[in-house]
Amino acid sequence: MRMDLTERFLRGLYSVVLYVLTPITAYHLIWRGFRVREYFHRWSERYASYADPAPQVDIWLHAVSVGEVNAAAPLVNALRRSHPQLRWLVTTITPTGSERVRALWGDSLVHVYAPYDLPGAVRRFLRHYRPRLALIMETELWPNLLFGCRDHRIPAYILNARLSARSLRGYRVLAPLIARVARIPRRIGAQSAADAGHFIALGATPQSVVQTGNLKFDIAVPEGLADFVDEFKTSRGPGLVWMAASTHEGEEAAVLAIHRRLRERWPGLLLVWVPRHPERFARVAEAARAAGWQVGTRRANAWPAAADAVFVVDTLGELMSFYACADAAFVGGSLQPIGGHNLLEPAAVGTAMVTGPHLHNFAEISQSLLAAEALVACTDTDGVAAALDALLADPALRARRVAAAQALVAQGRGAVARSLAMIAPDLPQD
Repeated sequence: MRMDLTERFLRGLYSVVLYVLTPITAYHLIWRGFRVREYFHRWSERYASYADPAPQVDIWLHAVSVGEVNAAAPLVNALRRSHPQLRWLVTTITPTGSERVRALWGDSLVHVYAPYDLPGAVRRFLRHYRPRLALIMETELWPNLLFGCRDHRIPAYILNARLSARSLRGYRVLAPLIARVARIPRRIGAQSAADAGHFIALGATPQSVVQTGNLKFDIAVPEGLADFVDEFKTSRGPGLVWMAASTHEGEEAAVLAIHRRLRERWPGLLLVWVPRHPERFARVAEAARAAGWQVGTRRANAWPAAADAVFVVDTLGELMSFYACADAAFVGGSLQPIGGHNLLEPAAVGTAMVTGPHLHNFAEISQSLLAAEALVACTDTDGVAAALDALLADPALRARRVAAAQALVAQGRGAVARSLAMIAPDLPQD
């Protein structure tokens, strides 16, 4: 009884704080909306206010944004093939995640934004859609959401679960509450042994944590990739290409400096630039023009012209395809303490990779790639430029790095099968 009272107190205190902070959520949406217009739309979904009734769904998948949606896609597609009768709901938090859901599955499943973690919103959401199984991607440990699943007797699983040592330390302020939350999922499918240990340290019971591997290793190469690359090369013509992928605002000056340095050796070198956030698309194109280069964009020009020095990919969902067009790539989010982005995408399509030093979001994957000499992690901008220079100058070196990376991807596959086996006991059957 004491634990019940303690939990009630902790949940109540947490919820009171959230309600007090609720006005800030509106300010946040407005502030983000000035940068990404889509944040001005569909506010009712974020507070679980729905105009129309909804049929009961069988499986609810929550994936925060584009990366989590992409990671979940092989598992979702496998389940939809084997159980075509099951009805799906997919929630995201970001507009880019929403757009990716629509690009992958169109209107063949239900999609809305996930509600804020307010008790009333969570309750309305769960009563509206009445999911029979909850699949939550990676590190979404929202207390009211998971308590709501338990209260409504919805079996919940954490898939592709990851928890860095830094995130584990960050949860300390909520440790008494989060420890209870971590014990709610039926199973937690951890990406690695380190992640499994961190979830247990957080409060999950050891028997509930299963090491399933990283779903991102089951990454699928885009259909029609060879034709895409051929069209790129036909439009561009001969010449070397490097790519700056998933870059953040603080890395943009570094990308410009690197390109300027590389073009001193290869005057015809093309930079394919894919900023991480859509609100940066126009700004990086303008920055490249201000540097004195001819710039093309995916929306305006479709493909790079022979005279282009920079080509900005201002669309979503084409990152892997453009990786395949590059001779070498810098994977962003790594020159700043952001933690890096998905290194398996360039590996899967055969592009040699360079990163900065900050890779804690992909610690195990990056360590494996480094150990196999499939990746170069540099300490600063000069190091990244030098590493790219070496790769562009040496086709044999690029080939060795690519072969090592693709071998690791092949070795790591299997997380989808293990995750499917994990959730099988609670998979709706009728």
